[in-house]
Amino acid sequence: MMKKHRAMGLAGLLAMVLLFNMVDAGAEVYPPWSHGDNNPVTERGLEFTVPEVDNLPDFHGNPIQPELSIFVGGNYFFAMAPLVHAFEALHPELKGRIYYETIPPGLVARQIEQGGTVTVGNMTWTVQADVYAAGMKRVTEMQQKGFIAGPVVPYATNSLTIMVPKGNPAHIHGVADLAQPGVTLVMPNPEYEGIGRQIKVSLQKVGGESLDRVIYGDKVKSGQTFMTRIHHRQTPMALMTGKAQAGITWISEARFQEMVGNPIEHVEIPDSQNMHAIYAAGVVKGTHHLQAAKAWVDFLRSREGLAILEKYGFEPYHP
Repeated sequence: MMKKHRAMGLAGLLAMVLLFNMVDAGAEVYPPWSHGDNNPVTERGLEFTVPEVDNLPDFHGNPIQPELSIFVGGNYFFAMAPLVHAFEALHPELKGRIYYETIPPGLVARQIEQGGTVTVGNMTWTVQADVYAAGMKRVTEMQQKGFIAGPVVPYATNSLTIMVPKGNPAHIHGVADLAQPGVTLVMPNPEYEGIGRQIKVSLQKVGGESLDRVIYGDKVKSGQTFMTRIHHRQTPMALMTGKAQAGITWISEARFQEMVGNPIEHVEIPDSQNMHAIYAAGVVKGTHHLQAAKAWVDFLRSREGLAILEKYGFEPYHP
């Protein structure tokens, strides 16, 4: 009888260990993948994050009376923490007083146009942006609309790649392979994300309007293309959970996933088929933190700021 109870006890212990391992693995799959490193506040208070249920991976810091608020397109959410740390070292008076968002640039622009108010789940809050950073075209448009006060400052470039699960089970070797029947895709929605428009141009370079129509038309209708609203989070999620077999992103995002050890790799797109983005920033009109905002924009194109971005595959902008 004792042996039976002991065996049951060992079995129960083994089951608990397996359960905890599954929970831990699930927590790794769901963002954020930063283990708290992307939170710039010094006092965190109650820690309450439940992956997939209560999770705000693209809102960082304390929105109550920050000394610098940065609204940045999410294409380099992973680089923001080291950028903020380096910036705080130069400006210690701002340590713990920086708030930033990394949702898609079109949605960030919409939030600025609506006075900085945003709703996630059951929570609504308002933050006045001090800096807007996104693709140069988008920042220029915001300047033309009267939301950017200062000059539009370009600082870095990026290029496209094909993100796939580790091992590349669908054997994707180039952009044309994405059209293969049965290959499931996760693709940015051009309506919300600037990268979507860049991808459509790349598709047309490879296979003309017909390839574009297959990826963003036929496959969407058949359910073989899943459209994202926030690709830098949804694309790796869809690949790691088996929802899709490939998706085009910026190369910097694929390199980040590989650097943190997620089961992701990428297939490079030749330069003749690729598209290159220019990243720019500008001070938002009406900011209450003008000096801090200008300092951040200057930092982005500084040698130290660009060195951080280059680690992830960005290149300095040269006119």
